Amino acid sequence: MSMREMPPARHLFVSGVQVVLDVLLLLSAFAAAYLLRFDFRLSTDTIHDFLIQIPLVVLLQLMALTMSGARASIWRYTDLAHIKSFVYAALGSLVIIALLRLGLPEQHRAWRVPLSVNLIDVLLAFGGAYAMRVMRRGEYEYKQKRVQLKKHINGNGNGKKKSKRSVLLIGAGRAGSLAAKEIEARGDLDLEIKGFVDDDRAKLGRSVLQGRRVLGTTQDLPRLVHTHGINHVVITIAHASRHQIHRIVQICESIPVKVRIIPELYEIIEGRVEISRIRDVEIEDLLGREPVQLDAESISRELEGKTVMVTGAGGSIGSELARQVLRFAPAHLLLVERAEFALFDIDSELRADYPDRSIVPLVADVGDESRMRAIFHLYRPHVVIHSAAHKHVPLMESNSTEAVQNNTLNTRLLADMTGEFQAEVFVLISTDKAVRPTSIMGATKRAAELVVQDLNSQYDTRFVAVRFGNVIGSAGSVIPIFREQIRNGGPVTITDKRMKRYFMTIPESAQLVLQASVIGQGGEVFILHMGEPVQIIDLAETLITLSGLKPHEDIQIVETGMRPGEKLYEELRFETEETVATSHPKIFINKLDTPEPETVRTALKVLARLVRERNESELRRFLNGLLPEARLRSDPSQNGRERKKLVLVAGQGK
Repeated sequence: MSMREMPPARHLFVSGVQVVLDVLLLLSAFAAAYLLRFDFRLSTDTIHDFLIQIPLVVLLQLMALTMSGARASIWRYTDLAHIKSFVYAALGSLVIIALLRLGLPEQHRAWRVPLSVNLIDVLLAFGGAYAMRVMRRGEYEYKQKRVQLKKHINGNGNGKKKSKRSVLLIGAGRAGSLAAKEIEARGDLDLEIKGFVDDDRAKLGRSVLQGRRVLGTTQDLPRLVHTHGINHVVITIAHASRHQIHRIVQICESIPVKVRIIPELYEIIEGRVEISRIRDVEIEDLLGREPVQLDAESISRELEGKTVMVTGAGGSIGSELARQVLRFAPAHLLLVERAEFALFDIDSELRADYPDRSIVPLVADVGDESRMRAIFHLYRPHVVIHSAAHKHVPLMESNSTEAVQNNTLNTRLLADMTGEFQAEVFVLISTDKAVRPTSIMGATKRAAELVVQDLNSQYDTRFVAVRFGNVIGSAGSVIPIFREQIRNGGPVTITDKRMKRYFMTIPESAQLVLQASVIGQGGEVFILHMGEPVQIIDLAETLITLSGLKPHEDIQIVETGMRPGEKLYEELRFETEETVATSHPKIFINKLDTPEPETVRTALKVLARLVRERNESELRRFLNGLLPEARLRSDPSQNGRERKKLVLVAGQGK
């Protein structure tokens, strides 16, 4: 239980006990300093001076502890990071008492603490105060370990202690050391650390924690696993790159031995340790890249104290955008979502994580003009992030009028309203499928980009679009589908073994969207650096392997043929587009020709008419004319007839 969770009466009692203990320690330290200085032989005059000085010294030292923050820390969590405050308190006390010694006149001699006593006292007093807190932490950890061990034994149902599994920790840096300490302190974790593995040869043979040494490099893993009877290895490298993780996974698969990982090790470095989150390596670890470095100051200026609207807030991208926005303390966060249950989920989550923030859940369809106008009139958002969209490519091929209505016409409605109500910035979430679109979804998103560019010249609001590829784990994406197929015993279905896609994680995409919104001056289409494209068959094989199965043996991979609107390779820009770097290394601007205002407005009127008439064939022909780079089939039914029969993909046939 933390101090915040304690009942007020108990909190006051604990605080009072801590003050008493500190005062007793300071009194004892000053007395010990006098005894040591005078070889335990105190004259009557010395005792007189001691009794006069001790109240002043103890009061000054107690104030120094308080002002440095040393007394504010929770005793049972004291670690090396807290020693700085005790050093500051000691130096402050030492200097003040020394100045009093030198500055007081002779008639106040009794108040002048001898410099030698002052020095000894500071070492004893503040060293003792820190040691007392470390002892409290040791006692707390011992008790916690006993409680956890008891629960663990009782949880086994047989009253016996479960045998520990031998593990190696890969990574002997600070994160690995902190992870090892936490594992050692946890009585309920059935892990026994046999040693560390690190590719830094300077660390070989060195002790990291209580005799646990660096036993070798990752190339020595086969030998170490056999020699020490290792059950599995745990990756404890802070900010491990996907290449590092992939290489370690391949080595462990060849041994074979189970490999696991502690995610988000920056939490361990910052002291927010949750070692219980040790888990299997997942595809997100292999596809993820280096952590995004945000210009937090500029984003904070953009969002702090402002009203931010996120549309499609219940979706995978919209919900992550909402989480990221709340980090920067907006005055109000408006969650716009037409799916009631999805809105309830994200609203509940955010309120639990940010109980002091103003979060406004709004059930609304962005295409409902009267509802959205009422929201804009009431809340006057400063920033609008538009992620609401129909995005499933094959599904939209047979629902093209709905795709145009939601992705293009509703974007125009919302963006127009954003400018009318003088918001500062409007951000459209676009897609790589808008480049040379072969699908209705891609074409409607490309048309939405034209809308954003057109409106930028009409209002003072900055209108920008952000274009990126597939987001790992988003609703309807390939990875959750593959996982479900593996759970069901297969087969895993891929459309074409030659197909490649760009991937990025949900948090990465949301963070870069926020950064792009700050960089944008208006009218830009931003593209995010997506790394190298991944072959889908490699993705399927890796997922099967990470599930503990063998691809093409335990789980078959079946090729089904490309679906309506799909392409073998996705692109992030047109050949005719000029790509310009920005101040952020992962964000680029696509220099696009500005569309003629009259062309865009006439096109929107025609699209609105074709949607009302439900004329899908004419709609496709019109989009092909509006977007010269588009390659939409005029008859959507042709796509379905071109699907291939199921083809079994052999492991060597890639």
